[in-house]
Amino acid sequence: MTRVVVTCGPSFEPIDEVRRLTNFSTGELGILLSNALASAGYDVVCFRGVGATCSRPIEGARVFPFATNAHLLTGLETLPEREAVTAVFHTAALSDFRLKSVHRDDGTEVAALKLPSREGDLTLRLGPAEKVISHLRSLFPVSRIVGWKYELNGSRTDALRAAVRQIDENRTDVCVVNGRAYGAGFGFIEPGVPLLHCADKSELCAHLVGWLSMAISR
Repeated sequence: MTRVVVTCGPSFEPIDEVRRLTNFSTGELGILLSNALASAGYDVVCFRGVGATCSRPIEGARVFPFATNAHLLTGLETLPEREAVTAVFHTAALSDFRLKSVHRDDGTEVAALKLPSREGDLTLRLGPAEKVISHLRSLFPVSRIVGWKYELNGSRTDALRAAVRQIDENRTDVCVVNGRAYGAGFGFIEPGVPLLHCADKSELCAHLVGWLSMAISR
């Protein structure tokens, strides 16, 4: 049976032991895609963020929870029979930033398991979080890899350029782009192929299942 990996939902990066940085993500798209792939006969491994709020069940797939970007990356690195994975659909909305340090107004650093509110104003210093997508090609050298690009700023042209840049920089095969900059629906970007527009999540999932089937048969 052909094995595929789907990542979905948000990750988080801790601020302290009770607070966190995260993204808005229900995980619904990845759940729908996992179910569609499983229904089509694929062996699906779904890495689902513990913060996903979608209540839809994942049916016919093995589910592994993850919390932080590093946690997801470790799960992918240690996935049994990783070399047998035919495709990776990286739909997860991962944190872009992690906490580097916390400072009082006078510049002194605060270190505590729970930042005390009596400290008053605090400044959080953030740094880039681990980019899981940048590791996917080395982890899955012969797999087909689909990334996602959610863009709010700029025009549809800007969003499409960002999608192409993601493919080039991370050596992925396809990018799905959506968000306010792209407009309603989803764009399916594959080098050398005209832009394909999907009106909603169901249409996108059906297209991705069909695309994978065609890609395998080539």
